Amino acid sequence: MLPVDPDRFLKDLHALRRFGASGVGKGVSRPGFSDPDIAARDWLAMRMSEAGLKPHYDPVGSLFGLAEGRSLLMGSHSDSQPEGGWLDGALGVIAALEISRAARAAGGPPVSVVSFEDEEGRFGVTTGSSVWAGNQTLEGADALHDAGGLSFAEARARFGVRRGDFVDPGRFSGYIEMHIEQGPVLDSSGEKLGVVDAIVGIRDMHITFTGQQNHAGTTPMHLRRDAFQALAGFNARIAERFANVMTPQTVWTIGHVAVHPNAASIVPGRVRFSMQWRDGDADRLARMEEIIRTAAAEIAQEMGMEPGFGPMLGLDPVAMDPGLRGALERAASDEAPDRWRVMPSGALHDATNVARLMPVSMLFVPSIGGISHDFAEDTDEADLVTGLNTLARAVAALG
Repeated sequence: MLPVDPDRFLKDLHALRRFGASGVGKGVSRPGFSDPDIAARDWLAMRMSEAGLKPHYDPVGSLFGLAEGRSLLMGSHSDSQPEGGWLDGALGVIAALEISRAARAAGGPPVSVVSFEDEEGRFGVTTGSSVWAGNQTLEGADALHDAGGLSFAEARARFGVRRGDFVDPGRFSGYIEMHIEQGPVLDSSGEKLGVVDAIVGIRDMHITFTGQQNHAGTTPMHLRRDAFQALAGFNARIAERFANVMTPQTVWTIGHVAVHPNAASIVPGRVRFSMQWRDGDADRLARMEEIIRTAAAEIAQEMGMEPGFGPMLGLDPVAMDPGLRGALERAASDEAPDRWRVMPSGALHDATNVARLMPVSMLFVPSIGGISHDFAEDTDEADLVTGLNTLARAVAALG
C-alpha cells in the first residue's frame, strides 16, 4: 500500500472547496470557465508542481499534472454544477494528487493527474474529455453555447497563454477515477465502497417549439398556438410511450426550459428545452430517440407549430477494464471486507470518454442520503479516507 497522508488529502480537499464556496453548508458554485473554476485550476497547477508534476493546460482548459515517462493517469474534474457539492469531481482530482505524491515518495509507480474541463456540461456533455478522446471535434465544441449564449470558443479563450497542445494519450497506461456514488445504494446498505462494472450511456439534445406570441387576454383558447402547451403535451406523450420501453434503470429528464418571452400576459411564442435520457443499452437509447422525435413532430403538427432539434450529444455505455477493475476489487476486499459491492454507474463520468483511449476503471464512495448536484451533497470523511486507502492498495499492486 502506498504511504498516503489522509490529513494532507482532506486539507487539500477543503482548500479546493473555498473556490466558489456558496456560503450554504459545504456547497460550491464553480461552473466550467467561471472565475472560481479558473482560480481553482491555477491553485491545482501550483499543488501539482509542488508534488513534482509538470502542470499542462490543453486547448480546452483541462489541466494535467504530468509525471515523467509512461504513467498511470488518475483524476476527474474540478468544475461544478451551478448549485453543486464540494466532492463531485473534486474528490477524484485531490485523491489522484495524493496518490501521485505517495507513489513518488515510494519510488513508483509514476502517477499523472488530470482535472478535465466542463465535465458538468455547461456547454455540452463532458466537453473537455470528449474533445480529448475524439468523441467530438474542437471545431464542433467551439460552436456549442451555454444557456446565456456564450460560446465554448469564447469561454476557453479565457485561459489565454496557459493553453498548450493536447496531451498524447499514449503516455498513459490506463485511467482510474474515484467519485462519490451520487446515489443512495451504498449509503442505504451501509457499504463503504462500490467498484464500477459499467457506465450507462447518455443522449442529450435541445428541442424547440415555435408557435405564435400573442395577447393573453384577447386571444381565444381555440386560436392559440401556445408553445408552452406544446411542451406540456409532448411531456405527457413521451411519458406514455416510454412506459413500454423503459426498465427500472432507465431515466429521462427535461431539466432546462426557456419560455419566450416569459411574461405573465403574453401567450408564449417559443419554448426551448433540454431533453436527456440515460440507459445501459445503446439500442434502447436509440428507440427512445425515435419516440422523442416522432412525438415532437406530431405535437407540432397538431398545434400548428414548427419543431426544431438541436445537435445530438451523447455517449454509449462503457464497460470497465477487467484488469484495473480486478485490482480495485481486491483492494476493496482488503480495505473493507464484506462492505463493498460491484455496481453500475447511473451518472456519466469522464471515464466514458477516456475509455476510447485506454483501459479505465472507477471506484465509488457513499453519498449521504444519495444527494448530489446540490449544496447538501456530502460524504463522511472516514469514507473518503477508505476510498483513498483503497486506491493506494490498488495502484501499489498495479505498479
